[in-house]
Amino acid sequence: MVRKWNALFLSLFVVGMLLNAVGSAQTPLLTRHVRKATLAGLAPQVGRLPATRSLRLVLSLPLRNRPELDSLLQELYDPSSPSYRHFLTVEQFTEKFGPTQQDYDAVLQFAKSTGLTVAGTSRNRVNVNVQGSVCNIENALHITLGVYQHPTEDRTFYAPDREPTPNLAVQLWHISGLDNYAIPRPMFHKRDAERARSNATTGSGPQASFLGSDMRAAYYGGTALTGSGQSVGLLEYVGTDLADLTTYYKNVGQTNNVPITLLSVDGTSTSCTDNQAGGYCDDTEQTLDMTQALGMAPGLSSLVVYIGSSDSAILNTMATADPLNAQLSASWVWGPPSDPATCGPYFEEFAAQGENYFNAAGDWSMWTQTLLNEGAVYPSDDLYVTSVGGTSLQTASAGGPWSSETAWSDSGGGISPDDFTIPSWQSATAKGCGECSDSYRNGPDVAANADFTFYVCADQTTCSANYYGGTSFAAPMWAGFLALVNQQSVEHGGSTLGFINPTLYSIGLGSNYNSDFHDTTSGSNGYSATVGYDLVTGWGSPNGNNLITALTGAATPSFTLSSSPGSVTVPQASSGTSTISSAITGGFSGTITLSASGQPSSVTVGFNPASITAAGASTMTISVGSSTPKGTYTITVTGTSGSIVQTTTVKLKVTKSTPVLTISASPTSISISKGSSGTVTITTTGSGGFNSAVTLAATGQGAKQTVTFNTNPIPAPGSGTSTMTIAVGSTASTGNKTVTIIGKGGGLTKKTTIILTITN
Repeated sequence: MVRKWNALFLSLFVVGMLLNAVGSAQTPLLTRHVRKATLAGLAPQVGRLPATRSLRLVLSLPLRNRPELDSLLQELYDPSSPSYRHFLTVEQFTEKFGPTQQDYDAVLQFAKSTGLTVAGTSRNRVNVNVQGSVCNIENALHITLGVYQHPTEDRTFYAPDREPTPNLAVQLWHISGLDNYAIPRPMFHKRDAERARSNATTGSGPQASFLGSDMRAAYYGGTALTGSGQSVGLLEYVGTDLADLTTYYKNVGQTNNVPITLLSVDGTSTSCTDNQAGGYCDDTEQTLDMTQALGMAPGLSSLVVYIGSSDSAILNTMATADPLNAQLSASWVWGPPSDPATCGPYFEEFAAQGENYFNAAGDWSMWTQTLLNEGAVYPSDDLYVTSVGGTSLQTASAGGPWSSETAWSDSGGGISPDDFTIPSWQSATAKGCGECSDSYRNGPDVAANADFTFYVCADQTTCSANYYGGTSFAAPMWAGFLALVNQQSVEHGGSTLGFINPTLYSIGLGSNYNSDFHDTTSGSNGYSATVGYDLVTGWGSPNGNNLITALTGAATPSFTLSSSPGSVTVPQASSGTSTISSAITGGFSGTITLSASGQPSSVTVGFNPASITAAGASTMTISVGSSTPKGTYTITVTGTSGSIVQTTTVKLKVTKSTPVLTISASPTSISISKGSSGTVTITTTGSGGFNSAVTLAATGQGAKQTVTFNTNPIPAPGSGTSTMTIAVGSTASTGNKTVTIIGKGGGLTKKTTIILTITN
């Protein structure tokens, strides 16, 4: 029924948009902005937003070439594809899929012409950050920003009364900042003494609470990997006070050695203190996010905290950072969105560029969908997000290894409240999960400890033990864990993993699942934890080195082959080349012997060199015989090194030969005295199927001189040499003459010249 209501409101929205656009040259946007509550009359209007009030907006342009992007994302995460994990740079993504410079310039000009101030631009040409008065915004977008009574909360909100329709030839994707119906919420959870109790018994912090380092011991358990060379990015809507992080480390007797950058993406303050302007500021979420990521990966090259006021501004800055963070985490939700498609392009860019984005699955138990989507946990259910649920963890000792785990009763999870369709990598899992949907996205994907068992320092006040919990803790833990995974992958000659969900689900369905994950089989959030995948904890929590090895495949040194160009056109009786290159993984350092198969018997293939050592290249020469039938052939190039065999292919297109005849002389100038003679070597070469005798003749030598050839004609197939003798008469005049040598055969005529100098 709820999904039918959603369809009804979508229909109302479309009708309203069409009516709004009738008789107008204004351009509607590609996503929705009008709230269901205002469309349905469930939020009474109580006023207008003051015309002089200033708002920050983000004007977002759509990506180009969407079918090509969808195809690329499939190939990047298909282990059988030559493009597997060959991620794009920001520049490459912008060139292929970003808006054109012309369209971007048009949006900039539109903003300036309507009285809006351009506050920031983006190097992928997706976002334009602007600021302006309500009056200018309403005029520019042809909307009215009303103030409404919130239907489920004791507050008012502002929102547009209709879809924006700017006078702009470029169609925008979305405009962020036009309403505050849904306020971003941190996902940490305070313990309710009447309902929940501390389960802390084995942590190494005060009152047996867990530290970030305890999570590292439980879920990794090693020492070799620290996240070296990797960077984690955290999404935050509020700044922080790093003094709280310092207090945390001081109190637990540890030291943080990771550089931390607080980065404002849109002018939002990076500070959060009790006495700052505007009153009390809470940095609990921000600080715990840092302690969990740093606890899991204490050797990170950097930790970047992205701070902003809108999802579009923060996510796009993450997508265009330099350098990029291969692991991103957010412990906030900002649903229900006006349109669940809004942030999709940013998540897709993350995946295309090799970044993985984790989002806490929520702390309100099972996901539910209501008429107004008030139970939404967006963007935890987006297709290109790794959603992290919660568990209750026990370790064997203080700072010791994993012992047992049950589902945390408040863990978010269920069937997508935003109606995201089920992704391909989750379809097979849904068939084996009794409570899962086989039509819509299921979540979470994975889980980690979220119980009220943590030590937290925040707000420049006394630190607490076993008071806070939530999937807020679990998401940055996983970001830190992925940093360990990516460190190992890179150190073994591979790349970072990028979006890990396709691999996670492949591992979950594999024979080693129980050794790669800690499968949580007891507990409930409304859905039941079961053997295998479930809607409380997903696949479960990471089982240390087993999962790291399964994700990277780094334990098996190997190589791949590629050809460039992959298609070669060669006429009959001619030859062409392609470069065969090897790329290594897992520290492979062996010798690869090359061979070819699939070519016709009249085609010969050679390699120079015949073998490649580790990452190298060889020139493949393809010689096509004159009798080779025209057509397209697939040549398979095989590389063999011990038991490892890899292949690549080269498409050979054989075309009809074009006979070619060339003629040359050596030397090209000669000096002969009167009454004497000299010689020049004439060479003819036939190719492209040329097969004829070549008759030689000369002109321009003068009447007093005679020219003879000791081989004439040069016999078929027409490639050979002839000695040309020039005899100079005794009464010849001195000076220079241009002698033209002519070769004829097979219907072709070719010429070359020499300079004859006659002396006394």
